[in-house]
Amino acid sequence: MAANNKVRIGAGEWRSRLLTFPDIAGLRPTPDRVRQTLFNWLGQDLHGLTCLDLFSGTGVMGFESLSRGASRAVLIEKSMPAYRALIENKTALRATNAEIHNMDAMDFLKNNTDLFNVIFVDPPYNQNWLPRILPLLQEHLHQDGYLYVEAEYALEDLKEWQITKRGKAGNVFYHLLKVY
Repeated sequence: MAANNKVRIGAGEWRSRLLTFPDIAGLRPTPDRVRQTLFNWLGQDLHGLTCLDLFSGTGVMGFESLSRGASRAVLIEKSMPAYRALIENKTALRATNAEIHNMDAMDFLKNNTDLFNVIFVDPPYNQNWLPRILPLLQEHLHQDGYLYVEAEYALEDLKEWQITKRGKAGNVFYHLLKVY
């Protein structure tokens, strides 16, 4: 793996630990300052919460959540090279409360019956994922849970979702949503 294919966990038990990931077209970790803003919005301490990192990629959102006290994180990744890197990072961190699945996000949602406190959604850009996946996520989220969405555009006028916070960093638009 290239030297620049590393991302640092920002806080918690694994603060400053590096996650490595392979060269895959379109794979882009959430920038440090965006993650810092998001976890400020969520209140920093995620003790007892369950999280779903639906398009896991580097795994930084799921592992950062566990580092900050989440009781469980489920990471979903379709790419086999990225999945293998997630398994290696899980082993290196001894992240026993991380569940990592090599599967398509839609297939996971079709079969999942668990509810999550926080769902992270950062799908590949320019593949029209958000219109297909956002309507399905309500049934996987606790009533008082949060949905975090990254996209290549600003989200507007979502029927079932209230945008509680939003920001932009470079080409990344990020949003924190709640069910209406």
